[in-house]
Amino acid sequence: MLKHAKEAALFAGGLLFGTIGVKILSSKDAKKVYTYTTAAALRMKESVMRTVTTVQENCADIVASAKDINEQREQELDAESQLQEAETAN
Repeated sequence: MLKHAKEAALFAGGLLFGTIGVKILSSKDAKKVYTYTTAAALRMKESVMRTVTTVQENCADIVASAKDINEQREQELDAESQLQEAETAN
């Protein structure tokens, strides 16, 4: 019997705590805190997205420059190879 009374008391306490918690979380002051916190999070997200965009643009520039360097190197190697072939043919 004591076990059932303890369980009932815990249930009632949880129900009371939940009800009070909902009241507290839905108060004007709490909503104001949530609003300011959400606004700050949105500003942070914008800042992070600007940074990500800048990094992506820089990476694209680096990749394009690297491809140009590799193309130029390939052309130089081809020219050297053709020159060596011409020398060995003579």
